[in-house]
Amino acid sequence: MPTIHLTISGRVQGVSYRAAARDTATRLRLTGWVRNTRDGNVELTATGPEPALKQLITWCHHGPPLAAVADVSVERIPETPFNGFEILQTPKTPDNPPGTRKSNLGQDEIP
Repeated sequence: MPTIHLTISGRVQGVSYRAAARDTATRLRLTGWVRNTRDGNVELTATGPEPALKQLITWCHHGPPLAAVADVSVERIPETPFNGFEILQTPKTPDNPPGTRKSNLGQDEIP
C-alpha cells in the first residue's frame, strides 16, 4: 500500500490538529503517525489505500475547527508499514530529512 508524508503549515499547533488527524486517519483505517515540528508545522505520515489517503489529504487542507491551514505539502515515500496511527512527540532536533522532495499539490492529488 502507498505511503505519503505531509507537512501542514498555518495555525496548526495548539488547536488539537494532531488528535483530530489521528482520529480521522483511524476512521479511514490508515496507519502511521502525526507530530508537531519545531518550526510550528504539523508533520504526518500515513499508509493505506489510495482513496483513504486522498480523503486524509482533503481533510488536512482544513483540519479541525480552530485550525487555519495555510499549506499542505504532500510527497510519496517508500511504503512503510505501521501498527495503528499514533501521535509522536515533537523532535528535539530540526526536521530536514536529507533527500526529501516537497511539492504543493492540489488537495486531492497524490504524487
